[in-house]
Amino acid sequence: MEKLSKDSCIGVIGAGTMGSGIAQLAASFGHKVVIYDTNIAVLKQADEKMRKSLDSLVQKGKITDAAAKITIANIHNALSFNEFAQCNLIIEAVIEEINVKQDIFKKLEQIVSADCILATNTSSLSVTSIAASCNNAERVIGIHFFNPAPIMPLVEIVPGIATGKAVIDKSHDLINVWNKTSVIVKDTPGFIVNRVARPFYGEAIRIYEEGIADFATIDWAMKEIGGFKMGPFELMDFIGNDINFKVTETVWTQLFYDNRYRPSLTQKRLFEAGFWGRKKSRGYYSYAEGSIMPDPNKDKVLGEEIFMRIIAMLINEAYDAWYLKIASKEDLEMAMTKGVNYPKGLIKWSEEIGLEKVLNKLLQLHSLYLEDRYRPSILLRKLAQK
Repeated sequence: MEKLSKDSCIGVIGAGTMGSGIAQLAASFGHKVVIYDTNIAVLKQADEKMRKSLDSLVQKGKITDAAAKITIANIHNALSFNEFAQCNLIIEAVIEEINVKQDIFKKLEQIVSADCILATNTSSLSVTSIAASCNNAERVIGIHFFNPAPIMPLVEIVPGIATGKAVIDKSHDLINVWNKTSVIVKDTPGFIVNRVARPFYGEAIRIYEEGIADFATIDWAMKEIGGFKMGPFELMDFIGNDINFKVTETVWTQLFYDNRYRPSLTQKRLFEAGFWGRKKSRGYYSYAEGSIMPDPNKDKVLGEEIFMRIIAMLINEAYDAWYLKIASKEDLEMAMTKGVNYPKGLIKWSEEIGLEKVLNKLLQLHSLYLEDRYRPSILLRKLAQK
């Protein structure tokens, strides 16, 4: 199986924000790109979005006008799946529905060449399950970009159980050529980032539901004391509560309803109401014209308590992922700093705070609530006791 080169044709299925971003990225590195969407209007919007994105890069002096024009010229809008026959790698970036993805891969396999790699950009579904729809599951792999794909540096490479080594190597090499930081991840729900980051949102909502602090105060605590660029409620509104809730629900159900990942009724109600955040002008906060953001309670003691509770839960997830060999220690640290822009890796952070202090916080919460949600990772226990 030959390496993927600049001459390799890249296919993208789904012209939404993620799909158009991946298409732009591949085209900017000289690939001919074939992009398809069932909705012609979405394809046209994607074309406009890519042009605006490239114009912005030209204005900032990051690329030349000539380079922008070449990138656009490299992208071709497909009218049917048959146009993917020429592709060497196809990346699917459609709705997070397993049946939809399986149907796409089944159809693609009838059209493409025997050595064409079929990749899914799923953020939380099983790559192995998607691959099971194909006669040749060895060619299927997860290549999970983060939004916006042309800018965010991290990509999770997720082999399914049957994925061939040559496919892993080719995918890994190509992503590195695209100037991305890639990490190899075991095919588990949420992979690294969407699994380890769940308490940043879930525990913040829990603190709110218990009446300990409001949204603005929790966000303030995580930014002021933790150094995060955005608080959990700001970030959920930015990502979209529709997306964040669905990822939480998927990770929870795929991990056999583990209480650590249980979704909250607060977020479910926002999802049901259509309060999806910035894109709907209303989420945890109002973004309608003339809206004023609420003032936080800047009590330092309260802020420290909020920060310690959330960071202890995040650290616990990181140690559990390390213990379960979901990824190496180095890749775990890289994923959280490059994928969700955390101020530092969670394992390094735990060493700065003190493993015993983190463990004691978890034990305190576990003793208070008597919930499995707060059980400390066995690896964290072992290392703290040393």
